[in-house]
Amino acid sequence: MDTFLSGVELLARYDVALALLIGSVGGVIIGAIPGVGPAVAIAILLPATFSMDPLVGLTMLLGIYGSSMFGGALPAILINTPGTAVNALTTYDGHPMTKAGQALRALGLAYGASFIGGIVSIVALILFSPVLAKIAPMFGSREIFLAALLGIVLVIIAHRGQTFAAGMLAAFGILLQTVGLEPVKYTQRFTFGQEWLASGFDLIVVVLGLFAISQAFILLNDPEGAPKTQRVEGRMLSAMTEVFRYKRIASVGAGFGVLMGMIPGVGEFTAQFLSYTYAQKTSKDPDLFGKGSPEGLVASESANNAVPAAAMIPLLALGIPGEALTAMMLSVFYVHNVIPGPALFQNKLDFVYALYIAMIALNVIVVVFMLFSSNFLIRIIRIPTRFLGIMILTLSFVGVYSLRNSVTDCAIAAGFGVFGLILKRQNLPIVPIILGMVLGNIMEVKLRSAMARVKTPLDFVDRPISALIATAIVLLIVAHIWGIIRERRLREPEMSHDHDVHDSQMR
Repeated sequence: MDTFLSGVELLARYDVALALLIGSVGGVIIGAIPGVGPAVAIAILLPATFSMDPLVGLTMLLGIYGSSMFGGALPAILINTPGTAVNALTTYDGHPMTKAGQALRALGLAYGASFIGGIVSIVALILFSPVLAKIAPMFGSREIFLAALLGIVLVIIAHRGQTFAAGMLAAFGILLQTVGLEPVKYTQRFTFGQEWLASGFDLIVVVLGLFAISQAFILLNDPEGAPKTQRVEGRMLSAMTEVFRYKRIASVGAGFGVLMGMIPGVGEFTAQFLSYTYAQKTSKDPDLFGKGSPEGLVASESANNAVPAAAMIPLLALGIPGEALTAMMLSVFYVHNVIPGPALFQNKLDFVYALYIAMIALNVIVVVFMLFSSNFLIRIIRIPTRFLGIMILTLSFVGVYSLRNSVTDCAIAAGFGVFGLILKRQNLPIVPIILGMVLGNIMEVKLRSAMARVKTPLDFVDRPISALIATAIVLLIVAHIWGIIRERRLREPEMSHDHDVHDSQMR
């Protein structure tokens, strides 16, 4: 109880409370603006958080991360344009409800489902993190290396249809983190005699380039314009309470979100589609899905908002990020010498409790804000795209330069911005690069320390946890390859049938 009160006391500081308020409200606004998204905002803010107290910086980033999807539902429902990428599924049923004159009802269901998903995932975070933290001391260098490798494998497999591209980009991320002085003997690697490569590629510079600057280039290339929207009339609170009519769908969706959030590299999209599929299969009106189904909307929003807190579970307990945004947060931990893992729960439990309470508070703040601000947010949606692009580009370069007062870093960020633009235009994933850099660094350090005790390859799996993780890696790879083979076998008869039909038509 004393530790809990200490956590409340930490959160009651004016700077922490202000950071939470700014992060929560700012996240909603950022989420509501199509084309920005939490990754861009967090990338821009990262350099600023390094100079803050760790709890202040993290609560601000958590506020943006946890609240952006609330805001992202607004343009998805009203103008059929998702505010964040993960609100894409919300357009399936949200916008048809708007066209049917049920905009207020759709927004209320989305906000209510998001709140339920967020609270369920925070409860899961509070319950599961300490359990994982107790297991974590059993993780030696070999186990952490294999856990990081499992994270890489999961990230690659999660990109179905783009497995090879995701694997190559993850390998590229691992390569990037090896450039510069290596961490043991401080010899130079892959610098080719160039002094500007000696310090390597800073994670934040790469993140800002790939996410923020590339998005700015896209917005600057888009035709000038701002979407048109209509005002929302009615009582939002009564619309939000309707979500309790679909509490089974909301709780199952939140469960999928928690489960997928805990698994590195899987994230919101998988959680959403599992939840949406479940809702459709068990619905009395499955034909209504995609045409304005309240159940489909609740399933989508409860699942995607359950992921952020759940993604914090492996980060806090093991120090292993599950996706790009938690990888960015890990850098804030490291800058302030606050190392996630069992020691965090033993030495700074009040800090952990403060993070838990902050996440509950941000959901409450966001819901209260959304009750009164939907029409205000509609005006923000109308910001012209090119003005947004200039703003993001300017803030990104200011953030990059502030890291080390280096023009070289700005040039590197611009280069990665162009690379990120190419990847986005080709519909290729960016997240594997970031996770490759973060997990690659963990893998290298732990592999080098483990090699002193490893004489044969079998020594890697001579302990229960390492054997279990290695088995999981092998089974995942085998199952994925088998799935690809099955898909090809099923596709071959269809292709041969189409070929026969074409031949007969030619004759």
